[in-house]
Amino acid sequence: MSLINSSDEGCAKMDIAKPDMSSCASPILSKRALNRALLARQLLLKRSDMPVHQAAQHLVGLQAQAPNPPYVALWTRLQNFRHEELSRLIMDRSIVRIALMRSTIHLVTAEDCLTLRPVLQSVQDRALKGTFGKKLAELDLDALAAAGRALLEAQPLTFSELGKRLQEQWPQSDATALAQAVRCSLPLVQVPPRGIWGASGQAAHTTAEAWLGRPLPQGQDPEAMLLRYLAAFGPASVKDMQVWSGLTRLREVVERLRPSLLSFRDKQGNELFDLPDAPRPDPLAPATPRFL
Repeated sequence: MSLINSSDEGCAKMDIAKPDMSSCASPILSKRALNRALLARQLLLKRSDMPVHQAAQHLVGLQAQAPNPPYVALWTRLQNFRHEELSRLIMDRSIVRIALMRSTIHLVTAEDCLTLRPVLQSVQDRALKGTFGKKLAELDLDALAAAGRALLEAQPLTFSELGKRLQEQWPQSDATALAQAVRCSLPLVQVPPRGIWGASGQAAHTTAEAWLGRPLPQGQDPEAMLLRYLAAFGPASVKDMQVWSGLTRLREVVERLRPSLLSFRDKQGNELFDLPDAPRPDPLAPATPRFL
C-alpha cells in the first residue's frame, strides 16, 4: 500500500520505502504517516525486546527533568522492563543524568554523555549569555569554571552548595549566577541517589570526566547526532532538528548529509529528511494507547 499522497500521479503510486528521488518531486507524507513513523521509532507501536541500555541509546536519551519519568518511558516501550535494571545502570555509571538537548536534563548512556555534550556546548554558551551571565560580566569565566571543577571533583555538590563555596572566592557576585555559570561551562552529571527508583536525594553534581573516568572528545560535528535523531524521531525538517537539540544554523549540516538522506514533504510543503532504511509503517497500522 502506498504511504504517500502527491499531486503527481507517478509519485502518488511510489512506495516511500524505496523512492526514486530523481524521477519526481519529493513525495508527500500525510500527518498520519508521520505519526506512525515516529511511533515506530520511539518503540511505541509495539513493545521492544531491546535491553535497557540499548533502548536509551536508540532513543538518544530520555527526558529526565524529574527522576521517575524515564522509568515510565521505558516501561511503556520495553517488554518485561523492571525498574531495578535502570537503577543498576545508573549506579554502575553506564547511564547518567546530564543537561544536553535544549539544556534540559536527559538520561543517556555514558558514551552519549561524552560524545553529545561537546556538540551541544553552544547551547550552554547561549544560555550563559542570559540573565545569569549578565550578572557576571566582569568575571573571568575560565577561572570560575576551573574553581567550580576543583570543588565538584573533590566532592559532589548541589548548585546551592556550589554557589556558596564559589561566593567565598567572589563575594560580590550572586551565588546562583556563579553556580549556573559553572553548569553552562562544564559537563555536570547528577550523581545517585538522584534518579534511583524508590530513593530520594537532592541533585548533587560532579563532572562527567570525574564520574566516568574518561575525557570528552573535542571538536565534535553535529552530523552524527542528527543521523541519530532521524533514526529515533524522523522524518524531520531542519527546524525540527533545531527545536529538538537547541542548536541553530543546522541547514548547512543537513545539506552536507543530503546525498545520504531521502527527501519528503509534509502537507504544508516543508521539506523533511530521513534515513533510507528507517521504518515508515503503513499509516493505517494500529497504534494502541500508551501511558507516557
